[in-house]
Amino acid sequence: MHGTTVKGTVRYTLLNVAYFAAFCTVHAYAAVYLIAKGFSNTEVGVLLAVANIVSAVLQPVIADVIDRPGYLTNRRFIMISVLVILAGSAVLLFLPGNKALIFFIYALIYMIQFAYQPVMTALCFEYQKAGCSIMYGLARGLGSASFAVTSMIIGGIVERNGVSILLWVNIGTMIVSAAVVYIFRKPESADNDTAGTDAAAAAGNGEPDKGVAASAKNKTSIASFVGAYPAFMLFLVAAVCFFFAHNMINDFMIRIINELGGNETELGYATFLQAILELPVMALIALVLKRISAEKLLVFSGFAFFVKILILIFAGSMPMMYLSQSFQLFAYAVFIPAGAYYVSKTMDASDQVKGQAFITSAITVGGVFSNLVSGVILDRSGIRAMLITGTAVCALGVLIAYIAMTKLPHRAGAKKDMRHEQ
Repeated sequence: MHGTTVKGTVRYTLLNVAYFAAFCTVHAYAAVYLIAKGFSNTEVGVLLAVANIVSAVLQPVIADVIDRPGYLTNRRFIMISVLVILAGSAVLLFLPGNKALIFFIYALIYMIQFAYQPVMTALCFEYQKAGCSIMYGLARGLGSASFAVTSMIIGGIVERNGVSILLWVNIGTMIVSAAVVYIFRKPESADNDTAGTDAAAAAGNGEPDKGVAASAKNKTSIASFVGAYPAFMLFLVAAVCFFFAHNMINDFMIRIINELGGNETELGYATFLQAILELPVMALIALVLKRISAEKLLVFSGFAFFVKILILIFAGSMPMMYLSQSFQLFAYAVFIPAGAYYVSKTMDASDQVKGQAFITSAITVGGVFSNLVSGVILDRSGIRAMLITGTAVCALGVLIAYIAMTKLPHRAGAKKDMRHEQ
């Protein structure tokens, strides 16, 4: 590994490690924090649904602004987001029990943290194009490992010291993030007006991607974007289906584990297992992409999401739960980097941030859809009915993904055989 690669990868890794440690405390422990502050389960559900919906709507809009020439760049938006989360966490730390204000600030933190995740991905590929070598898969995988480690240890600390520790973790990680973003600058020789990336360079071969660099200056509106990438827009529907099933498992994992005879200890093991397994796959994804196209990997990941939830329908013990969680290796761990590389490969430089944001929005919408439907089915018909519903929705997603990635052009007006290029 060259020195420039080490430098860029270390900085981007620190950004990911800090982000996903905070993501764990804000998202995975949202209910723990809010219930401790006097919120009911219904109020927690409303807060998270509102934050997710607003985030899903705003992400493409924010991306559209970043993609246009002007003051707001990937790096600046990340810095603004980090400072807002830092300030919000500090206010909550010393805030009296004003539920209305807590609702607003926590929803804002939750929403902004989702909103700048795709911008971090776009930053990586932007810097790749500018000549700053970054091993995206390794950095993103270590981010998942950070989430895993945080989730494994934070529960016991909260139990002993209270929920305020969650805010202290947020403050500490955001300080680290701000410092990294401050020193992590694009090479001065790069064209500062180009926010996108070179797809093949991101994949590691250094060759310009035809059609991307040539159209770097063509700024695309959201409406034009939707018509420009037929395969991608249909695939987003599939992604919603995948993450409907994925979030169903995550949101009601404790109920599934209780049904299998486990408790919070087994919940910690299951959560750690699925998060830590993401590291090796994400770290090696660039090598995999040299042999298997991003399009095929996305369909494959959808099938893995399907198998993951299908196993739970027939699970009768905790080992089956752990087997299901192990499919995170092929599901989420493949989907996230493959989606990032697919956007990098197929989209104009001026559309890179929007593409990443639309993927995150689809993930968010899948989660909201799951929140609204899964609990109702669980209360009325039980866990098995809920899992069968999730499996059926995920199977539909696999079919949609297959059609999108193999039957439709990736760019409007392109030849059909473009899908076979890598």
